[in-house]
Order: sequence, then structure tokens, then C-alpha cells
Amino acid sequence: MKTKKVPLRTCLGCKTVKPKKELIRIVRTPNGEVIIDPTGKKSGRGAYTCPNINCLEQTFKGSLLDSALEIKLTEEAKTNLREDLKRLFHE
Repeated sequence: MKTKKVPLRTCLGCKTVKPKKELIRIVRTPNGEVIIDPTGKKSGRGAYTCPNINCLEQTFKGSLLDSALEIKLTEEAKTNLREDLKRLFHE
């Protein structure tokens, strides 16, 4: 019987390669909204980061997330992502 391949993704912040399920997906939806996608299935352009604030902050430095999502993030969008990350993973 064949073993199923585990999809791997790279964290934008720390550059660690991990299984897709261990990372969170940040997606730019077709209407231009940037949100955290806990299901990993929303349509749009996605990027991955570890579920901690340090990796998220690293993606903001040097505009790594901006480049990956092909959009210029506003300060409001960055603040919303920080709050969503805290709410989803540090309750």
C-alpha cells in the first residue's frame, strides 16, 4: 500500500519547512482582502507562516508578506492579522 505524501510548506518568517497543517495560511482573497485562513481552503493567493507572532512580525519586515501576496499591506491590515493570530492561537 502506498504511503500518502505530506504536503510541505515554508514559513515566510523563519524559513523552516514544515507540514502544511502545522502552519497558518494568510490569503489575499479575490476582492483584495488579506485574512488568516484557518481552513487552508479559501480561494486566493496564499502564504504560510508559523502560528506565532514572531514569525508573523518577520514577514512584515522587508515586506516578505507583501511580495508573497502581491499586494501592499496597510498598517490596518497588519494590525488585523496580529489580532486574528492572537485570537485564534492564544486563547
